[in-house]
Amino acid sequence: MSGASTRPSTEDASPLQRARGGEQDAFAQLIAPYRSELHAHCYRMLASVHDAEDALQDTLLRAWRALAGFEGRSSLRSWLYTIATNVCLDHIARRPKRVLPIDYGPATDPHVAPGEPLVESVWIEPYPDETLGVQDGYAAPEARYERRESVELAFVAALQHLPATQRAVLVLREVLGFSAKEVAASLDTTVASVNSALQRARAAVEERVPEQSQQATLRALGDRSLRVLVERYVDAWERNDIDAFTAMLAEDATFAMPPLATWYMGRPAIAGWASAWPLSGEWRWRAAQTTANGQPALGFYAWNAEDDGYRPFALNVLGLRGREISEVTAFIARSAEPRDRRVFERYPDEPVHAGKLGDVFERFGLPALLGS
Repeated sequence: MSGASTRPSTEDASPLQRARGGEQDAFAQLIAPYRSELHAHCYRMLASVHDAEDALQDTLLRAWRALAGFEGRSSLRSWLYTIATNVCLDHIARRPKRVLPIDYGPATDPHVAPGEPLVESVWIEPYPDETLGVQDGYAAPEARYERRESVELAFVAALQHLPATQRAVLVLREVLGFSAKEVAASLDTTVASVNSALQRARAAVEERVPEQSQQATLRALGDRSLRVLVERYVDAWERNDIDAFTAMLAEDATFAMPPLATWYMGRPAIAGWASAWPLSGEWRWRAAQTTANGQPALGFYAWNAEDDGYRPFALNVLGLRGREISEVTAFIARSAEPRDRRVFERYPDEPVHAGKLGDVFERFGLPALLGS
């Protein structure tokens, strides 16, 4: 019809067009398919769920403000990752890197009790991959690492030792499968620089991660064998059976307990520490199963008479090598405020820290109390 408008009506407009027009609901619809993967990306870069949440919110705010200028020269996904990566680089520039205790200092003498904790900003945080919807498989055909593999503790810890740009390049190329040209555009650099950074980053990460990823180990074990292994581990702790516990450990196993800097290395050392403290018979334990960082995990609870139940203590993330436990990282749900060192020798008796309860129990679908 002559004189009819060629502009789409509100009903006919795409979510992108409506979002550009200032509709917040349309913007939410537009970015909804990418929220979980962007959150995982920020976690890989920053090694903290809290920092990842802040970075994601900052990313979405920047995307909302810049959407009118998005011309579609790249995909929306690539554009969002460019924003998220640069937000993370800004975060990295403002704070120290996060580590696990095994990267912070030497192993502790097994005859020495756990020492004082360090400030929270030092430590890598566990990641609730199941809750946040990290998918199986690869993000793209060109990716080298599986999505769950790329949130495993060893991999995330290895990333934190890389310079920020190398970290970004490796994640964008090897985890997300973006081309060197796309990564160069995202980081405002050259393809040659991207390829050089990738080569150095790849070599550094391979030095720090196990030969076989946890995902490959779990597949080789199978669901039934994994279930039996985890049940044996829980049974040993619930019976305070030091021999059964240490028999499951690899000879060079490690046991770390952030926020404590203390960690123990080797089956004899772990046995010596455990028999003197957590498995001495002074505490009664119960455990609930979950997953964290794409790995089997257990919420451990210590009996407390005041609560007439088992009080949350630590989220144990298990690292496996074949049918042996090669590492345990126990994220403790207690205050990290400096106090007398002797307090930490009886850390399970301390009150639960409300914030940590959410971070290391509720976030992973674990109850706030287990009944007797």
